[in-house]
Amino acid sequence: MKLSLGEKLVTYLVLVIFAAFALVPLLGVVITAISPSSSTSGFRMPESIELGNFVEAWDRGHFAQYIVSSVLVTVTVIVVTTVLSVMAGFAFARLKFFGSNIVFFVLLAGLLLPAEAFIIPLYFNLRSAHVTDSYWALILPQIAQSLAFGIFWMRNQFMSFPGEVIEAARLDGATDLRTLWQIIVPPSIPSIMTMCLLVAMWTWNEFLIPLVMVTQDSLRTAPLGLAFFQGQHATDYSLLAAAGIIIAAPIVVLYFFLQKRFISGMLDGISSR
Repeated sequence: MKLSLGEKLVTYLVLVIFAAFALVPLLGVVITAISPSSSTSGFRMPESIELGNFVEAWDRGHFAQYIVSSVLVTVTVIVVTTVLSVMAGFAFARLKFFGSNIVFFVLLAGLLLPAEAFIIPLYFNLRSAHVTDSYWALILPQIAQSLAFGIFWMRNQFMSFPGEVIEAARLDGATDLRTLWQIIVPPSIPSIMTMCLLVAMWTWNEFLIPLVMVTQDSLRTAPLGLAFFQGQHATDYSLLAAAGIIIAAPIVVLYFFLQKRFISGMLDGISSR
């Protein structure tokens, strides 16, 4: 259906308004970050540009160490979650076994449970296993959290894959694993990359699990380090804004380079439902 000129103008006006609501606060953070150090906040143009705020925040906040921890945790969670989600998604989508639907819906229950609901018993379980205050205490719970979404996402993707291609591969003698990794996975890369980007964003921004599970400064992730930095520089808004941009930059850059695959994967995911 073709829109009239008036309908197009209204559509663009609504989009501009929503874009302004999203971009104006971000612009305020950027302006504050490049302003000279000040104890007053507000949206105003700086008299001079002070890029040294980023260097000072980086040095004072020890963000190099925190970002290394976040990268280690995030990459491990993405790799393990992707492998397990692809294999489990294929099993639920294309392999028939007893109780598959029940098991799948039990896994989906993980999407309904916020971290606050299980963080305390999880802490005591990991402490009894002598895992707290280690990277495993950060990695294992976040893999478990991400798997519910990953399996749901990949199952939908694989269910939309042409069954004739899978049957032809089986007639040619291909095993299920070969069919999965050599025939189904390559065309599904956009959806897999979309899942990886979402998992990366959730893992990178996770705050509660690192706060509860680790006490050593060397194990803190970037968002946790930012919280401690905020407590030490609560009135220096320029440094706080610079630190916030430093922490957000890796995910923004990652999305910038993967945006085409992300959008393609989202459209494939929607069309498969």
